[in-house]
Amino acid sequence: MTTATPSEARHTRVIWPMSELTDHSGEHALVDALTSGARVTLTWEDRQQAHFPLSWLRDHCPCTECRHTTTRERLYIPLELPDSAPEARLEDGNLELTWADGHISRFDAGWLRQRRPGQESGDHVPARRPWAEDFQPVRVDHADFVAGAAGERAWLTALLRDGLVLLENGPLADEEVSRLAERIGPLRATNFGARFDVRSKPNPNNAAYTAIGLPLHTDLPNWRQPPDIQLLYCLENDAEGGESTFTDGFAAAEALRERSPESFRLLSETPIDFRFQDEEHDIAWRAPILTLDHDGQLLEVRFNNWIRDSLRLPLEKADAWYRAYREFWNLVHDPRQRLEFSLLPGQMIAFDNRRVLHGRNAFDPNSGRRHLQGTYLDLDLLESRLRVLARSA
Repeated sequence: MTTATPSEARHTRVIWPMSELTDHSGEHALVDALTSGARVTLTWEDRQQAHFPLSWLRDHCPCTECRHTTTRERLYIPLELPDSAPEARLEDGNLELTWADGHISRFDAGWLRQRRPGQESGDHVPARRPWAEDFQPVRVDHADFVAGAAGERAWLTALLRDGLVLLENGPLADEEVSRLAERIGPLRATNFGARFDVRSKPNPNNAAYTAIGLPLHTDLPNWRQPPDIQLLYCLENDAEGGESTFTDGFAAAEALRERSPESFRLLSETPIDFRFQDEEHDIAWRAPILTLDHDGQLLEVRFNNWIRDSLRLPLEKADAWYRAYREFWNLVHDPRQRLEFSLLPGQMIAFDNRRVLHGRNAFDPNSGRRHLQGTYLDLDLLESRLRVLARSA
């Protein structure tokens, strides 16, 4: 057992590098470090305490032997556990460990405090928030979005938290949706291209390219990995009808779980077939309508009635599945939970395609022009962008 006493730690705290871009300049210095058995017990000057396994500390050494100097990626491979306690020393209010083989690891006190066992990660990505009945989307001005980090952070935060956000007062410029999306990251291409036009056209290969009404749905559930985030930018909208509709699919699913647990179980445990086919593509995948994580929390809604393929279920399960589907359909289309509005030229709606369902009322293509441009982005890139912007907040 070794200890570094408080008297050794009473120095002005100096921030040590940790091969880490996230700020770790916490104010509290370490005043004690005690190694005992297979762990080190640390005490900060405000008397907060934490226990760290020796194996964890050795694995997280930030030195140039253990981390690449430019990529910051780990080089150390934790194949052997430390077989004896290191010598602990406090310097500049931080921790220095000398291992039995002579290797030295230097840990910043603020960095260790952020990562003490049981501590939340402090991620800047907001938790998802279900819609209330009076939900209205956050509106961000186009000028604020493109002017700097504050507007972009507001847009990203609302989109990740609520699953839907509206951008307003944008230019009526072709490909503006692509330019905005590329501020976040590369466009996610599908069989409809990296950027697509939503307007009525002859010989359509998708219902979106007609004038008919579109029931609430998610896009491309026939893909193994459906697109995460959809952006739709309005360039023209003079036709009668065609109002956009949205609802929170997670809220509808949670309502189903509460009212009809068995129907929720069927839709979350029963894979069904989705398929899109035209002359050039035949893209199919099999998955449940509701996907849960290992804790039973919702991860994804796949809901698109016109590209459901043949229902291949045993005879004794089919009727129960249809009853569950009908229950969920009614919850999804409950008018009390639905947003409905006409997109105006220069507005862009962005939404989480694996959570928020979207649709459209029918419109009369002879009454005026209607033209939207759309693209997709990966959720990972939005979360990444928000974390990067948070560094300079």
